Amino acid sequence: MTQKPHDQFAKQYLEGLLAPLGKVKIGQEVSPEVRQVDVYFSPLPTPSPSPPNLGLLGQMVETPCSLEPFRNSPSKTDIRNCMLKLYSLHSQLQRKAKRKNQTLTETELPQLWILTPSASDRLLNSFGFTRKDKWEQGVYVLPEAQKTALIAINRLSETPETLWLRILGKGKLQERAILELIALERENPLRIHALEQVAIWRVNLQMQAHPTTEQQELMMALSPAYLQWREEAVQQGQRMMLESMLTVRFGFVDEELAATIDRLLKLPSQEAVSLVLQCTREELLERFNDR
Repeated sequence: MTQKPHDQFAKQYLEGLLAPLGKVKIGQEVSPEVRQVDVYFSPLPTPSPSPPNLGLLGQMVETPCSLEPFRNSPSKTDIRNCMLKLYSLHSQLQRKAKRKNQTLTETELPQLWILTPSASDRLLNSFGFTRKDKWEQGVYVLPEAQKTALIAINRLSETPETLWLRILGKGKLQERAILELIALERENPLRIHALEQVAIWRVNLQMQAHPTTEQQELMMALSPAYLQWREEAVQQGQRMMLESMLTVRFGFVDEELAATIDRLLKLPSQEAVSLVLQCTREELLERFNDR
């Protein structure tokens, strides 16, 4: 069955962000009745010496967890189903450990994180979700033994620490988060991954036979990220082409020649190619020296 565009985006987006930190499994099946946890994460046994800075999301995944992202605010039944999947997963992991004569500690049992663009006070109160000093605003938890927490993305502070979660939000909040994403340094691998996933999301929405008004508005919101990704993809292709041409002409691309590529990319494509083909190494370096 074809995944809904948001489901596909959220799962692939989170998988790419979390992969450097540990093992990520999309659609982890749990029994006895077959159900799937959207994203199941277990951190590396030995943390990376230089892990990516995921802010609040990074704090959430310091221990094993399941992540259940929603495009719209979940109902009470949705939340209960998430908790049911969590406890089925606990039972499955405990049975597996028992077969190996092992015992799982409470810390080793996954925590559930429900990610929702918004949550009403009535919904939070009906389950007994509360704020804890350990977490910032927008994070609500159930009593410890229930191992369940909810992120109301619209209640998060708009800081760099929450960016990777706010991209999963809705409306103006999500639009602002996407602009923040675009503004990050181009070399940031998290930015590269997130831009690509947002672009794929937009393409999948565009392929819908009869997009709803909400989907059309969402496509507009995602357009800045899509256009930025497309522009950078074209530039990357041009960069690779120029690097190949310089290598063919001069045998290798050293630091001095590599420095000319950024300036060549600012020229019309045909002019840049002509210069590489016609100029000597010295002429290229002289032309772009101190510009």
